Amino acid sequence: MQASDGFQFRNYLRDRGIIFSYSGYMTEEVLTGIGGALRTKMELDGTDRQIARTIFSIFVEQVQNVIRYSAEFEEGRVQDDDIEIRYGVLTVGLKDNKHFVSCGNLIEKSKVERLKESLERIQGLDKDGLKTLYKDTLRGETPEGSKGAGVGFIDIARRANHGFDFDFSEVNDEYSYFMLNAYI
Repeated sequence: MQASDGFQFRNYLRDRGIIFSYSGYMTEEVLTGIGGALRTKMELDGTDRQIARTIFSIFVEQVQNVIRYSAEFEEGRVQDDDIEIRYGVLTVGLKDNKHFVSCGNLIEKSKVERLKESLERIQGLDKDGLKTLYKDTLRGETPEGSKGAGVGFIDIARRANHGFDFDFSEVNDEYSYFMLNAYI
């Protein structure tokens, strides 16, 4: 990349209110490192502590989603350990007096409809409905294909006091690109 391209990219991000951007393979170590940088940036900006905690919590959920579910990954063996790293894109910013945390990754096309239905259901709930669904999900069986308790998107919806939106873009016959934007 040439300096002029880098500067144009920087301006593109700034024009969209993006204060932090990461594109690449994500691991727990990357989560910790980015999380530390994000906390420091919010402290320097004087971000309200409650808002900063909310941004951080949503950031963690978004990155864990990539770490667990991105369809774009590499795997192998390193020092007798099986390793798997997954690729995603994360942005955090401030636009129109709202903070946002956005995350995107490839998903298998066969999973789009089920994920869309689940997110639409979550979007349609009020605070009480989200609280009930959160508790019911924690008490219930782990959802099929889930690598956690299945409450990540519900938790994001509960914390995103200005809501969330999502989108899918078909990449090819096998994959779509999934993007989730949470607004604080």
